[in-house]
Amino acid sequence: MDGTRTESESPRWLWIAAIWCGMGLFDATQNVFTMRAEGMHHAWGRLFVTLLISWLPWILATPPVLRLAHRYPPAQWKRVSTWAVHLAACGSVGAIHAAWVALWEELLNPWALMPGPDPFPQLWMHKIYGGLLSYLVLYSLILLVDHALDSREQLALQQTETARLNEQLSKAQLSALRRQIEPHFLFNTLNAIAGLVREERNDAAVNMIVRLSDFLRRVVEDSDRQQVPLGEELEFTQKYLDIQKARFAERLQFSVDVPQELLPAQVPSLILQPMVENAVKHGIARRVQGGAIRITAFRSNGTLTVRVYNDGPSLPVGWEKGQSGIGILNVRTRLQSLYGDRFELSMRNQQPGGVEATVSVPYVSLPASGKTKG
Repeated sequence: MDGTRTESESPRWLWIAAIWCGMGLFDATQNVFTMRAEGMHHAWGRLFVTLLISWLPWILATPPVLRLAHRYPPAQWKRVSTWAVHLAACGSVGAIHAAWVALWEELLNPWALMPGPDPFPQLWMHKIYGGLLSYLVLYSLILLVDHALDSREQLALQQTETARLNEQLSKAQLSALRRQIEPHFLFNTLNAIAGLVREERNDAAVNMIVRLSDFLRRVVEDSDRQQVPLGEELEFTQKYLDIQKARFAERLQFSVDVPQELLPAQVPSLILQPMVENAVKHGIARRVQGGAIRITAFRSNGTLTVRVYNDGPSLPVGWEKGQSGIGILNVRTRLQSLYGDRFELSMRNQQPGGVEATVSVPYVSLPASGKTKG
């Protein structure tokens, strides 16, 4: 713990020293060159050194001032103790700075005064009185910069925490979507298997059990993956439709029309299954003659769009308030946690009939090399 803290404080010390040294170099250079250009006569080398090292007390005082700022935050300006502590600290730093400068002026006489500088006590008091305003400004500047850096750090921490919470929310919503796979689907599948066994269609029953097993295994194994390639998502959806087709037989027809180059594109895990399930439940299952489901996808302007169409009954007025509306709302919430405002989700009636659900997300492809393409 202490070692980590020391490592984190070392760069801060370097920044503090660099900033104050930069200010000292600027102050010394500006004063020496300006006064020399105006024809003044001083001991230029000694004056440059004196002006430069006069900033050393501020370098050493900055860390204690920062610790005081954290213990007595300036934001608590209504508290008398805050004012008292910082005014005392400002006065102390100013007195030390004045003594330091007076000492070097006494030793080096950089201003080339004749017969020489005033005695140290008198020179020290003169430096204190002459520098009161500058001490207050410099001390306030330290507090201001520290407050700005702390605010920036707090903002970064809040953003990190928000990102973490969004990730947790997204995972929770993914778990909710998994649990949304209707128990009726499992019950109907098991009933269909039982019916195949009674009809002594054992091979068909075994195939259906295998499909159901693969389907449930995918649900469990991908619990930690937020995004998967579109090809994997289509394979999972295909398993779901194969099981449903065993239930609906010839009443359910489906087709997938997705270009090969779009299969590596990243999409949210289990994003298609609730859309297809919605199409089966509210489209195909409500028609005696059944119907067809068509899945298509295309890429345009850095966006991947996937559409799920069924030729079943049109959406009734106020469908958003029903069970299907809740499913789409959950999908929308999860998309928002993953992409913010960079997605589109819609479900609308088509002419001359049928319903189409559309989802558009930023196109991101992860090829075998692992490099992201957009």
